[in-house]
Amino acid sequence: MSTLPTLVFIPGSWHKPTCYDEVINLLQGQQKFKCTSITLPSTAGNPEATFKDDLDAAREAISAETTHGRNVVVIAHSYGGMVGNSAIKGFTRSNFTESQDQIPATGYVIGLILIASGFTLTGLSFMDPFFGHPPPSWRVNNETGYAELVASPRELFYHDVPADEAEFWVSQLTTQSLKALFEGGEYTYAGWKDVPVWYIGTVEDRGLPVMVQRMQVGMAREMGGRVEHRELHTSHSPFLSQPELTVKIMLEAVGAFVGKLGGNGSTSRHGDTIVAPKATILQPFTWFKFGLPLVLGHIVGSSQFIKKLKALF
Repeated sequence: MSTLPTLVFIPGSWHKPTCYDEVINLLQGQQKFKCTSITLPSTAGNPEATFKDDLDAAREAISAETTHGRNVVVIAHSYGGMVGNSAIKGFTRSNFTESQDQIPATGYVIGLILIASGFTLTGLSFMDPFFGHPPPSWRVNNETGYAELVASPRELFYHDVPADEAEFWVSQLTTQSLKALFEGGEYTYAGWKDVPVWYIGTVEDRGLPVMVQRMQVGMAREMGGRVEHRELHTSHSPFLSQPELTVKIMLEAVGAFVGKLGGNGSTSRHGDTIVAPKATILQPFTWFKFGLPLVLGHIVGSSQFIKKLKALF
């Protein structure tokens, strides 16, 4: 890769950008990437912080690179995926209508890497697909204005991280504004339709079940997304429990975005720890493990469900 893109990292709910430090150190030290990570205002101790505030922070980080002619890859985790998807709007080649010889060669978002996250639907807030009902892992506290974790944070996010490290990361969790989760649908955008996407699934995830992740990939593909799918046998936080493998996938993804490396599915495994999900006729178990969730996702993506859901909000 002769001209490396800048990697912009967006964390998820309750998380500081320092959660990416280990993978960023590997990417900057060994691979010489420029990396920048943002703090989401909704996690900075202000219950009035909105999704728009998070979006503005992400767009500012992207713009700081693209205005200087540097390409960008956005990397986002969990709730941060909604921010990353939406922040892409206006920064990709697909947003330019000029003839090819008038479009600058660089200065765009060229790809998106989603980690245990989702595919944003334009016009829907984070909680709209859940019809406003939080999952069992957290609850609404209208008095404080924050989403409060009720499940063990270590079990939810870091069950495969060594105990002392997991406790440290639990101590680093911060507050999460409810406004950012329940409002802001007018600012959301399906940016995954504008750029190629690599999805890093997490098989042992206790926060976002892997079957749901696989369905989302199927839905996005049915709706026109160019999604390359990889999975790791990790918790919700592979950048902490398996940073080296997470970086391997990121490097493969960036290589595909710049047209230098794979991305065609020819490499399905790396030491039996990184898997490219695929249903194989001669392996019936893969029909259920990979095929059925992806098919269900395709059905959702091709049905009127999405239109009906959007009509409700």
